[in-house]
Amino acid sequence: MTTTLITGGNRSLGLETARRLLEAGHTVHVGMRDLADGDAARALGALPVQLDVTDQSSVDAAFESLDRLDVLVNNAGVLGPLAAAIDDLDADDVLTTLDTNVLGIVRTTQAALPLLRRSEHPVIVNVASGVGWPRWLTTPGRDEFPVGSVPYAASKAAVIALTVQYAKNLPAFRINASDPGYTATAFNAHSGHQTVTEGTDATVMLATIAADGPTGEFWDRTGRIEY
Repeated sequence: MTTTLITGGNRSLGLETARRLLEAGHTVHVGMRDLADGDAARALGALPVQLDVTDQSSVDAAFESLDRLDVLVNNAGVLGPLAAAIDDLDADDVLTTLDTNVLGIVRTTQAALPLLRRSEHPVIVNVASGVGWPRWLTTPGRDEFPVGSVPYAASKAAVIALTVQYAKNLPAFRINASDPGYTATAFNAHSGHQTVTEGTDATVMLATIAADGPTGEFWDRTGRIEY
């Protein structure tokens, strides 16, 4: 039995990832800041775990509560403050976004390493975004091109880079980043043109890859994104 933990898994993309991995036969633990928000996860058969990726003590307690772990899906993320104009951008806005989207991944990954090292097939999936991909931010016609937010784009670019570096340092693991694409979620007032199922295609694929599968790569639902 494969045991999986999904951070920020009580709604939207995280909840759909939980549903699909449960269908694939995984035992799924769903991390969330408030266990009172876990009804939807419980209804699926997932196991809620109190986990705030910005709080080291919460992260440590969550992983100490697990007996085993094979797959970690770092899904928790925030859009962060949106400055009305670049002149209004504040360093604290960037820091707030990085604390969840980047440092949150570092906190959970480091805490998960002892458990993952005991797995025969340790897997980590970091949910990134095409908004962190410079080539797409600068390509007219791409969904990412109109995005002007500095904090979110910077945070997701960092997620892609840290994925590559973790993969280099942990060659026995399969560690990859996924791009959900422009998916209808609360992040974009449900304006995205993809369903949450389509938006989780890459994450689910990477969470279920074989031991000889890719590592250190960035994927969307259509395949590998070339660096």
